[in-house]
Amino acid sequence: MTSASKIALVARAERHSERRALMADDGDVSYRELLDSSAEVASVLLGGARDLAESRVAFLTPPGSAYVKAQWGIWRAGGIAVPLCVAHPLPELEYVIEDAEVEVVLVHPSYDALLRPMARQSGLRCLSTEEFRGKQVRLPDVCSSRRAMIVYTSGTTSRPKGVVSTHSNIEAQIETLITAWGWRREDHILHVLPLHHIHGIINVLCCALWSGAVCEVLPRFDAEAVWRRFVESELTLFMAVPTIYSKLIAAWEKAPPEKREAWSQACSKMRLMVSGSAALPVSVLEKWEVISGHVLLERYGMTEIGMALSNPLHGKRQAGHVGTPLPGVEVRLIGDDGMEGATGEIQVRGPSVFLEYWRRPDATRDAFDDDWFRTGDMAERAAHGDYRILGRQSVDIIKTGGYKVSALEVEEGLRAHEDIAECAVVGIPDEEWGERVAAALVLKAGSNPGRQALRDWATARMATYKVPTLWLELAALPCNVLGKVVKPDLKKLFKADTS
Repeated sequence: MTSASKIALVARAERHSERRALMADDGDVSYRELLDSSAEVASVLLGGARDLAESRVAFLTPPGSAYVKAQWGIWRAGGIAVPLCVAHPLPELEYVIEDAEVEVVLVHPSYDALLRPMARQSGLRCLSTEEFRGKQVRLPDVCSSRRAMIVYTSGTTSRPKGVVSTHSNIEAQIETLITAWGWRREDHILHVLPLHHIHGIINVLCCALWSGAVCEVLPRFDAEAVWRRFVESELTLFMAVPTIYSKLIAAWEKAPPEKREAWSQACSKMRLMVSGSAALPVSVLEKWEVISGHVLLERYGMTEIGMALSNPLHGKRQAGHVGTPLPGVEVRLIGDDGMEGATGEIQVRGPSVFLEYWRRPDATRDAFDDDWFRTGDMAERAAHGDYRILGRQSVDIIKTGGYKVSALEVEEGLRAHEDIAECAVVGIPDEEWGERVAAALVLKAGSNPGRQALRDWATARMATYKVPTLWLELAALPCNVLGKVVKPDLKKLFKADTS
């Protein structure tokens, strides 16, 4: 006999019990099936105990119902869920498991050979996600102030840190998006994002299940498969990262006219399309609008805070801007002088802000100014109130010859060149200039404009101090699974090129 859960996301599923919740490779399931199966998972995890009492439980499953059953089961047993990335090699999985001090590992049979030997060697309890059948015991009451999840940062600027969120943090993150983006039970969203990052976990999966909507999950991103689902499913929402939109655009451009027309028509039936997790190039926004009829809604957030800023659901969306603060979220910009103004570091406070970095009290303390979380991202606020992200303080704000240069601004300018497919800009230490502006380029097939021609082109379009003085041509930029450029790795490539 299971007890009534106090976990809001799970409790809300009772309202939609007979509705379809998920469509995935491992089968379609209803909300009732998720409730029953997650109770079975929780019962086995407890193993005779009354409460896991915030024990860390890592889980590695394909996207789909197995993921949700594991996540909910961990929560309902009183544990802290630690989602693992299916694309990560064993050393990165080991890092998360060791750093989070995981006590139990849930593993899907398809990843058993990868993870079970390591778990056994480490003395961890390792359970298959297929072991849970029929057993249900009384579950603990779990209050909203408890730790619920540890999600690791993307590691694009430093070693990944475990971000601890409570159940109330997660509820606040979900509720602000439900309000701002008009989620409803009639919605049907296609999920193509990794499920070890906040974008895929909260913005898509949890918001859909909170609303009673249908979440259709693809096992991995494939442009043709996504376009096919756009046509064949009754989708109302789609959320992705800029890299995915770029790949969808490339597939559309290669398709025959009749396919293009069908694909564009399918997009026009949706009510909302969102982009996030990395800066959206204006060129991608404009191309997507031509193809789909949608002006992508760009927003800003991070693992530690959920979403903080968003363009409006209804009304004008400014290209290159990420909108205004979401409901219940306070945002301020703090300049180098420590004063609040129209330009500076983004600082955020509110119920959605995380509790702590796991096992890193010093990092947690340094991340806050009283109760304001210091994001490390720089932005400027326009006269009309919209925010524009300038980049990470640590890697995207380049100090050269007494000037401060936004790497994101230079990147956007370079993307206008007809021969440049992708680019990323970093600062490379220099004795004379402090830092030199350095641009890494992926050129379009058959293009070879030459560095001097690129410099001349850039000089005619941007201030001289913003023009890159170091150039590097690459076959591909170093990116993580979300398509974010890993700029510390890029800096190493420049140092190797100039050594």
